[in-house]
Amino acid sequence: MALVKYNNNSISAVTSAAAIPSGAMTHIKTLTASSSSTLSFVDGSSDVVLDSTYPIYKFVLVSLHPASDGDLQFQCSIDSGSNYNVAMTTVYPYANHSESGSYSGVTYFSDGDQANGTSFQRIGKIGNDNDQATSGEMFLFSPSSTTFVKHFISRVSESHPSEYIQDNLVSGYFNTTSAINAVQFKMASGNIDAGKIKLYGIKNS
Repeated sequence: MALVKYNNNSISAVTSAAAIPSGAMTHIKTLTASSSSTLSFVDGSSDVVLDSTYPIYKFVLVSLHPASDGDLQFQCSIDSGSNYNVAMTTVYPYANHSESGSYSGVTYFSDGDQANGTSFQRIGKIGNDNDQATSGEMFLFSPSSTTFVKHFISRVSESHPSEYIQDNLVSGYFNTTSAINAVQFKMASGNIDAGKIKLYGIKNS
């Protein structure tokens, strides 16, 4: 096979090139916590897109650290953040393992689920030691649909205050056929001291 050599003239003769594909997942917005009581993504506000542009939205939680030990929660809104109280039905299985290795297990947290409840949904419990933080991801499917309920899946790796790792797999659906247009994360009490939440939109193909 002959070796093809290019020179400056051959490169300069190129008049067009195929566009570089942007990929199936597009970054929309990053919120950085700094003693924040809430982190809210509201469609149409501060460059946030949370509408029919994408059928799937992904939230990535990066090293969230609370001001005090407590529950990390989220809820959605159908009125652009005026109220976060959409009815949801959820499940809360988890696995854990202590730092000492003295116990581990897989179980179901019955106090963490909801049956058509309107409260904020716990997705993790975080300790506030200097070395403790929680990371994970949450998917929200077809939030703009006015035909179907809206499903979500959350998986969070938490640094529990009692010094063990816990893998929470919380999922469920929002029992509404109204479009969801805002999502809010917060601690049950106190602030999110540090960390980031990143929002991405995922295309159909």
